[in-house]
Amino acid sequence: MDFEIIRDRLDVLVNSNRISELKGALSMLNVVDIAEYLSGLDNEKMLMVFRLLSKDISADVFSYMDNDQRRKVMDALEDSEALRIIDDMFMDDAVDFFEEMPAGLVRRMLAGCDETKRAQINQFLRYPENSAGSIMTIEYVECHTGITVGHAMAEIRKNGVDKETIYTLYVLDDRRVLLGTVALRKMLLASDDAIIDTLMNPQVISVTTTDDQEFVADTVRKYDLMSIPVVDRENRLVGIITVDDIVDVIEEENTEDFEKMAAMLPSEDEYLKTPVITLCKNRLPWLLILMISATFTGMIITHFENILSSAGAMGVALIACIPMLMDTGGNCGAQASTLSIRGLALGEIQFSDILRCLWKELRVGVLLGIILALVNFGRLLLLNHTTAIIALIVSISMFLTVILAKALGCTLPLLAKSVGLDPALMASPLITTIVDACSLLILFSIATRLLV
Repeated sequence: MDFEIIRDRLDVLVNSNRISELKGALSMLNVVDIAEYLSGLDNEKMLMVFRLLSKDISADVFSYMDNDQRRKVMDALEDSEALRIIDDMFMDDAVDFFEEMPAGLVRRMLAGCDETKRAQINQFLRYPENSAGSIMTIEYVECHTGITVGHAMAEIRKNGVDKETIYTLYVLDDRRVLLGTVALRKMLLASDDAIIDTLMNPQVISVTTTDDQEFVADTVRKYDLMSIPVVDRENRLVGIITVDDIVDVIEEENTEDFEKMAAMLPSEDEYLKTPVITLCKNRLPWLLILMISATFTGMIITHFENILSSAGAMGVALIACIPMLMDTGGNCGAQASTLSIRGLALGEIQFSDILRCLWKELRVGVLLGIILALVNFGRLLLLNHTTAIIALIVSISMFLTVILAKALGCTLPLLAKSVGLDPALMASPLITTIVDACSLLILFSIATRLLV
């Protein structure tokens, strides 16, 4: 059913205060849809509807709410109610909640948790931000070597309800060293008397607690995993990361790359909830850098002012072609840099491929440069009625600018990656600024040779 229809029906029940019907309607909805519905209510109604949720689903709904709503719910609930919700949350969701909440609220909630839970949460909070340890969960199914499939299935039936996933069984030795994994599908198809070791896949794909979350996401994508184990330096299993958290990481990393490619510092909050001052702070540094770097184009024009003045009408014609030349070069560079950045993000290209990428883009640049130069030459003669010498100067400049822009666009992200910088920094704004200056140097250098 369309969510807008569901929202309208729930609004009718809320506004008419039909509590019993509203409670029944909520019990039939997905927890994600409930969280989305709550996001559109004012504080009073949101809290009223949240209190109607059963204990079985309130923690799940809470984990999908945004930080502002979570804070309001925590402030409205008694400490005992709030602690019950936290206890019912999976560990990774609880840690995410504590990471985003004010320090005072975190201290109050942790003080009410039992000692074991508090120690676990504190351990998670000590992992570096955006590391595998900070996003993993400890709710997984494990077993030791030597047990039968029947015994393992009995353990899953007994404890699986409290686990985030039961699709993969992790086989450990007495020191909790990860030896292998067993897919639930294999266990269902095997006899109860089969020893789990005979079904185990010893070639385990795992990450360590300090690995960056982007590396974890790339590993999960590469091997098509539903979950990935997290081990410490001694290969002891300490947690797992499930695919739903990987999807969140991919969304977060892609958003960060898009913001960097648009010459902005990344923002952790939603756009409409980000203060204006924060938006200004995120955008100002790169705008200042690009503005200052763009002054080089003005310096180049000033340097060649005498040539432009002595050329008379032809100098004016050259100046009129500058925006077209700079825009074309910037667009060509942006195309190449976008493909290069995307290839790096997907692991399709590495720094060792820089010469291959350069050779490919040079050939692309030559073909595009010839076509654009010929079209531009004809346009200037037929539509702008410029002289042949001006059309030739601009067209040659166009050809060389396109080639240079393609070369810079494909190589700069690779060079940035090689020195530890984010390749997304070498995106359209910076490439355009560099190509602008280069295109002017090319244009005026050619004009100096042919006009003087």
